Amino acid sequence: MGTSPRVHYRCYNWWELIDCKYRGGGYSLQTDRPDLEARDSIILRPRGYPLFDWLHCTGLDLLTSSIQHPPLIRVKNEVGRMGGLGGRGGRKLVVVVCGLSLLLVLLYKLHACADQQWQAEHSPRMVATQNYVMDKNNKVYTYDRYMPLIFIGGVPRSGTTLMRAMLDAHPDVRCGQETRVIPRILQMRQHWMKSNKESLRLREAGVHTEVINSAIAAFCLEVIARHGEPAARLCNKDPLTLKSADYLSQLFPQAKFIFMVRDGRATVHSIISRKVTITGFDLSNYRQCMGKWNDAISVMYERCGAVGPSRCMLVYYEQLVLHPEHWMRRILNFLDVPWNESVLHHEEHINKPGGVLLSKVERSSDQVIKPVNMEALEKWVGHFPDDVVQDMAKIAPMLSRLGYDPHANPPKYGSPDAFVADNTQRIKMQSKLWEEKAMELLVDRPAASPDVTEESSRTPPA
Repeated sequence: MGTSPRVHYRCYNWWELIDCKYRGGGYSLQTDRPDLEARDSIILRPRGYPLFDWLHCTGLDLLTSSIQHPPLIRVKNEVGRMGGLGGRGGRKLVVVVCGLSLLLVLLYKLHACADQQWQAEHSPRMVATQNYVMDKNNKVYTYDRYMPLIFIGGVPRSGTTLMRAMLDAHPDVRCGQETRVIPRILQMRQHWMKSNKESLRLREAGVHTEVINSAIAAFCLEVIARHGEPAARLCNKDPLTLKSADYLSQLFPQAKFIFMVRDGRATVHSIISRKVTITGFDLSNYRQCMGKWNDAISVMYERCGAVGPSRCMLVYYEQLVLHPEHWMRRILNFLDVPWNESVLHHEEHINKPGGVLLSKVERSSDQVIKPVNMEALEKWVGHFPDDVVQDMAKIAPMLSRLGYDPHANPPKYGSPDAFVADNTQRIKMQSKLWEEKAMELLVDRPAASPDVTEESSRTPPA
């Protein structure tokens, strides 16, 4: 017989090292241990092969099916023939252990499958997050919570309608009329969160925050997507929703916000003179209304700041009117919408398919039928009581914070672009024509009712 390569193994008599060498036909145990007996168990592992399984043997017999080097070895040694793990009883024990191991693995997998099936049957099922609408030409528009929605907000009578009309004139954008229900559902949610008792009732009923958020997001999205014609970019203009800009930014992580700001004195005078009823505003009291304006604009300013400048853009009404092209280019760039000249001529798209659809019940509709002009910039001058004018800085500190001079009547808003000045002059010369167009919209207007509901500061009764 040829000489086989010499391979060294580490041999362990249980835990104690014994020198063991492979010699041709078998293993030779070289030990100075006089107490080594024939039935002692020996564990072998090849040197240099730490990942190999241990070889269990008892002196004479060494069998393994899990290691390939060396393959199925029967070993003779100098200790003599022994029983143990290498004998018939040992092999039976190995088979039993292997069988039990396989059984345990099988039971574990069966349990895991059963557990997954139970979870699938008892866990809340996620509804598909993406839906679609079709236009008249059967073109499909998909919409979901992760689309780049546009929200326009601000205190009512601050230019939100003009802003949405100019965006609506863009062929890729659709804002539409105020929905009125979106600020209501946001108001309801705020009341739930303020009332500890109501919040507890909801949690006990399993209506947790995640459930409420998913439901409100789905509700708002369906209203926005389906209350007007389909478009590549969907937009919502419900002015007071900006008070919830931080919350909406969480529901719709790709949404962006346009925060319309106007001189508070012009806003309040417009609210009072046009009888725009807003909960909390006393239309007979300029001082009280200025204080309410200050509170509302302060909250919106804070919410816009919380969302951050990358997602919430502050737009001054006066500057939009004086320099529409400059500001519309900035706004469209902010919204990632390509430039289109139509946004400078929204009056040409009034109530046309794919254009600017106006509501007969919104107080600003009769104004946005006109091209961009300066008529409304200084209408408020001379209408405030003297004591209110004198205390203006104290009544409405947000005027100064927003850059308006509370002592100037009127402030210097700036010089208009040439075509804005031309529009203004033309409107004055054709005043009867524009009055007739306005009357066409107002003829079917219903009786006065609250135009906007503002959140109450009181906690609702439990």
